[in-house]
Amino acid sequence: MTNSNSVILRCSELGKTVQASDGPITILKNVSLNVTQGTTIAIIGQSGSGKTTLLSLLAGLDTPTTGEIELFHHNLHTMNEDQRAQIRNENIGFVFQAFHLLPGFSALENVMLPLEINNDSSAREQAVELLQRVEMSHRLDHYPATLSGGEQQRVAIARAFATKPPILFADEPTGNLDTDTGEKIINLLFELNRELNTTLILVTHDEKLSRQCEVEYRLSDGSLQAI
Repeated sequence: MTNSNSVILRCSELGKTVQASDGPITILKNVSLNVTQGTTIAIIGQSGSGKTTLLSLLAGLDTPTTGEIELFHHNLHTMNEDQRAQIRNENIGFVFQAFHLLPGFSALENVMLPLEINNDSSAREQAVELLQRVEMSHRLDHYPATLSGGEQQRVAIARAFATKPPILFADEPTGNLDTDTGEKIINLLFELNRELNTTLILVTHDEKLSRQCEVEYRLSDGSLQAI
């Protein structure tokens, strides 16, 4: 079991440079960060500031140009993609701006999927319980195309918490929602986060949203600064 005060994510001197037609572009430079279990962290910045790139690096979805990332005491730099994928499956949940539900799967099947990948024999029961928790029990058999944006994000949140991950990454989770729906979704996200003592790393351009987190950082010109 993870100690509530232990560092579960550490990055040092992180940099990311990509090649463009007119030369290299530096997206991130010298980013260092320590994250302890159970903390809620907001990374705020304007569109194009590199927030999503940083989140992808921290989650092991992408590799940095320079620097190192240690996730649950595993150095991601020394791991291959299969090994990083295993770390993600065992420890990480995701909530995205665009929901990323599988269109050919019902709400229930979308939430069951990560549990089934982990060979959990009670996948259906847990998924039903989570969908009840996010007030979607009346839409279990509905497909994403028949759900509103807020309903899709509720299903996505249920899916993200399905395996009770120690850490959850949220990328502009209210970006495609109206203000009222967005506030309800955020309240739900923080509520579940507190109940399960999940570490939450949230990227947003919304300062009102970022202030709800315990720790705030601003990403600007590729550099991360505490607020």
